[in-house]
Amino acid sequence: METRYAIIMAAGKGTRMKSKLYKVLHSVAGKPMVEHIINRVVETNPAEIITIVGHGAEMVKEQLGNRSKYALQEEQLGTGHAVLQAEPFLKGKEGTTLVISGDTPLLTSETLNNLFEYHQGKKASATILTAHAENPTGYGRILRDHVGIVKKIVEQKDATIEEARVQEINTGTYCFDNEALFEALNKVETNNAQGEYYLTDIIEILKNEGKTVAAYQTDSFEESLGVNDRIALANANKSMRERINNMHMVNGVTFIDPANTYIDEGVKIGSDTLIEAGVHIKGETVIGEDCFIGANSQIEDSVIEDNVKILSSVVEKSLVHSHADVGPYAHLRPKAEIGTGAHVGNFVEIKNAIIGEKTKVGHLTYVGDATLGKEINVGCGVVFVNYDGKNKYRTNVGDHSFIGSAANLVAPLEIADNTSIAAGSTITKDVPEYALAIARARQENKENYAKKLPFLNESFHK
Repeated sequence: METRYAIIMAAGKGTRMKSKLYKVLHSVAGKPMVEHIINRVVETNPAEIITIVGHGAEMVKEQLGNRSKYALQEEQLGTGHAVLQAEPFLKGKEGTTLVISGDTPLLTSETLNNLFEYHQGKKASATILTAHAENPTGYGRILRDHVGIVKKIVEQKDATIEEARVQEINTGTYCFDNEALFEALNKVETNNAQGEYYLTDIIEILKNEGKTVAAYQTDSFEESLGVNDRIALANANKSMRERINNMHMVNGVTFIDPANTYIDEGVKIGSDTLIEAGVHIKGETVIGEDCFIGANSQIEDSVIEDNVKILSSVVEKSLVHSHADVGPYAHLRPKAEIGTGAHVGNFVEIKNAIIGEKTKVGHLTYVGDATLGKEINVGCGVVFVNYDGKNKYRTNVGDHSFIGSAANLVAPLEIADNTSIAAGSTITKDVPEYALAIARARQENKENYAKKLPFLNESFHK
């Protein structure tokens, strides 16, 4: 196979986005657009990737890291000028160079590989990736002769009325013979409506030199979508999420309402898991088989093992072991680990804590900076008091313990196995095994005292 190279154009500011964030860093299905592009490009196995950066260069470099080399386009003088910045890296090398825009996140590696293979099969100097558009407004048009051979590309602003009717559009993605690319780039001029160096002018230059120019038309216009404003961004997100959800359904996942279920690219979900409407699953989340993810749950960067039930809850950077259940309306904050068969009930918040096997934390409880053993019962309204205003401390609770309702456990604290904490207690000392800890004021009833209170006083009501 011929050596492959890739140039990613990511230097434009994206003024139509009207955003402080650099255009190619806007997110589609949980990842910046340029991240989607480089992932697909890497799947075509290029020997080198050069990313053309300009506005927001440092942020793009931080995102892509060492997966790419970088060329700076200091002045925005057009697409041809942008690609020319890669010349110091690629000039004189034999092979095929893919040129792709950083704002076309829906392109697939299958389409890119087909483009490479078509280009090589035609022994072309340039091959344009095209698509059929019902409404081609805004796209460059592909002009062919009477036998279908590509003559040139005409940009929207330079097109005649007749040329503007053409529905075969330029997607902005190309394959070039690498040596021919840079030879032609140095011949491009700025005699156009924008006064810029158009990459598309290379096509006419190569044609005039008698070289072969081909066009490979993809079946999917959707893939060609370039994101230049917030409307296109929303459309790209919709298309990408539909693609992702379809993939999961093909793999055995059930969605009650796919159009209202939002799964990031890269999320893994096991077969026979059922996901209700309004669910958001983000980041590098992995969900096992036979799980139930209830309506409006949000899960991010977490691992959910097999046979877990999550009801209308938020799970962040946490681990939930098999056969556990969470919610409704629970919040697992970062570094929460829920043991096998454990129960985390409604309005429970867990943070940087381990809940042991078959332990139950039923409702209205905060567990922070703690390790709970197995088969513990935590009553309603318990607070693990972990913060003194300056430092955080940890509480450890042994197996088979019972924590009564409305108890406050003031860390640092060691509660041994088989202990009981009386309801309403504020515990500040370690509790030994088999002890019952009681720390509350003794009740005293004052006879007839309530009659003195204003809300019981007859004159008060007058």
